[in-house]
Amino acid sequence: MSLVARISQHFRHRRMRWFCATMGITAKTRILDVGGSPDTWLQLPVTPHVTLVNIPMSITTEAPGLPWVAGDGCALPFLDQSFDLVFSNSVIEHVGDPARQRAFAQETVRVGKRYFVQTPNRGFPVEQHLFMPLVHWLPRVWQRAIIHRFTVWEWLAKPREDQRTFYLRHYLEDVRLLRAPDLRYLFPNAHVHRERILGIAKSLIAIGPGNHAPRSGKG
Repeated sequence: MSLVARISQHFRHRRMRWFCATMGITAKTRILDVGGSPDTWLQLPVTPHVTLVNIPMSITTEAPGLPWVAGDGCALPFLDQSFDLVFSNSVIEHVGDPARQRAFAQETVRVGKRYFVQTPNRGFPVEQHLFMPLVHWLPRVWQRAIIHRFTVWEWLAKPREDQRTFYLRHYLEDVRLLRAPDLRYLFPNAHVHRERILGIAKSLIAIGPGNHAPRSGKG
């Protein structure tokens, strides 16, 4: 396992145990995981009823007991209030522009009776996809010049050249990091929990009952 994977696994394991206790997850809880993977659900002390929804290229057959549905988190193929809880871990920042992030939030609220939506905090000084300090606070043109030359992510992960090209293009074109006010705007009825390291919020989590849709009109 790479160092990147070990670091990610550590934080995800801690987050999932906290999620289970905070949300009162039981073996009867019906959960929709938007953009997730089976590994996430192997870390819980209980086994809820989980449905995974993801883009087709991310779907695998190695998920016994976890049904997969091909779909877009911004247009979920489910009826209103179909699940006890909608879960999403580090996905909303990947869906694209502000309009698609609003659609993602609206679908989360519509489909779930409750929701738990985590995203890296733009206010954290280290960019958490590239493991680069401060680069996400720079103009895009400066980011492009820097990350095409070097990132800590590629030094740790050692991706193939095609993987590197895809990942960096996706980061520059699609990733839109959020701060706490952005998450409150998207989920106005949510409590925003801060997951901290050394007193600084590394990640933000919107936790809500899912009975209000996000407002529209903010770009």
